[in-house]
Amino acid sequence: MDYRLLVAFILMANQITATTWQVGPTRTYPYCSQVAPLVQDGDTVAIDFAVYVNDPQVEWTANNLYIVGVGGRPRLEAGSIIANDVSNGKGIFVTSGTGIAIENIEFALAQVPDHNGAGIRQQGPDLQVINCRFDGNEMGILAGNISNCTTIIEYTEFLNGGSALNPGYQHNVYINHIDTLVFRYNYSHDAIAEGHELKSRANYNFIEYNRIANETSVDSRTIDLPNGGTSVIVGNIVEQGPNSANSNLLGYGLEGLTNPAPHALYVAHNTFVNKKPTGSFIQLANGTDSLYLCNNILAGAHTGGYLLGTPDVLDSTGNMLADLVTDPGFVDPVVYDYHLQAGSSARDHSSPLNKVVLGHSLDATLEYVDQCDHSIRPSDGIPDAGAFEYNSPVSIAGPAVHHPYPFPNPCTDRLILQQAPSEEYEVLDASGRCLLSGNGNEVPTNRLSPGWYILKTKSGQSRFIRE
Repeated sequence: MDYRLLVAFILMANQITATTWQVGPTRTYPYCSQVAPLVQDGDTVAIDFAVYVNDPQVEWTANNLYIVGVGGRPRLEAGSIIANDVSNGKGIFVTSGTGIAIENIEFALAQVPDHNGAGIRQQGPDLQVINCRFDGNEMGILAGNISNCTTIIEYTEFLNGGSALNPGYQHNVYINHIDTLVFRYNYSHDAIAEGHELKSRANYNFIEYNRIANETSVDSRTIDLPNGGTSVIVGNIVEQGPNSANSNLLGYGLEGLTNPAPHALYVAHNTFVNKKPTGSFIQLANGTDSLYLCNNILAGAHTGGYLLGTPDVLDSTGNMLADLVTDPGFVDPVVYDYHLQAGSSARDHSSPLNKVVLGHSLDATLEYVDQCDHSIRPSDGIPDAGAFEYNSPVSIAGPAVHHPYPFPNPCTDRLILQQAPSEEYEVLDASGRCLLSGNGNEVPTNRLSPGWYILKTKSGQSRFIRE
């Protein structure tokens, strides 16, 4: 039998036999821990909107699971059971299976005896986290050392990650040695106890169109990439608050350039803001192969210089360096609004870069939108420095781009899309095969087998459940 046909047959069989498990106060299974031992590959776990307190740690071992909050964003709040679990304590969710997607869930207050209590502890490859929130965990997401792994985190908020009992070692997001991290459209802020807002040891990091900020807490670096490799950082607002314990916003290779070469750092169209009276913006390891630092705003104190460390190759064109946070002409930096005023000196300050790294453009095409969203970046032909383009009367303003949340979800015979009637859509199964396509704001789902599917539009993609 042809191998490809056999694989397709297995995938179709899994899709047909997939089960949707419902968790909620009025369901057969009130807690996730009761369902986790029962799920099989390709199943869906739908968690009703409610607050779930003091459930034991939940380990998901099946592959290709879709775990989603329905009817609102349920809050999973850790308690004494996890805090006192000396033998197994890792966090609220432990993902050991391959290809797990988690959407629309809040994880809160995870603490464990070794102080690494995570909202999600990733142990299996290829995790996707979408539209979630992580509040007050010792670690928001903690990924282990996992080969052949891509972790995608998008549309998600992280705040107050860290541990006062072990300062400096817990973070909002901590990704260990994996192949690739994609981190986009997120808001990670105010890590506590000298933690980082984002720390990643991945070989490849694509950090795009986020707000990564310390506003009031005592954090460390805003972004820390301690082992080098290839990293693309585009279109972000990166802010260091007055109480930060560190002196620079972005660190690269400072624990050794041990990831696979080349050690190349691409930093374009970001707005860096330092509200401390001292510091620098970027510190990198000597011996870094190349730093491409272009079209950024670097505003605030840089008493140590805007860059610490000497790369072998440096391109630093098109940046705007300002001594004071007020100099670039932001709308209102006091309330963290770093859009540009009409008279901003950052306007028309840069030039098109026309450079693509591993499929990721260094010319910013999007802008971060509070909270955890993005829009198309307007254009008048000459790019402004930083993460935002001034939207002048002659600019071509792009429409807002929203995550295409379908409803009802779960659905039966049809799915309604929150999009323009003329927008095209595709419905994909777990293997990526297109099962339906069309345009409009209704998708006929009555011929789909029960299970979870991917809805793909020009605005983005989301998952939905067919009951």
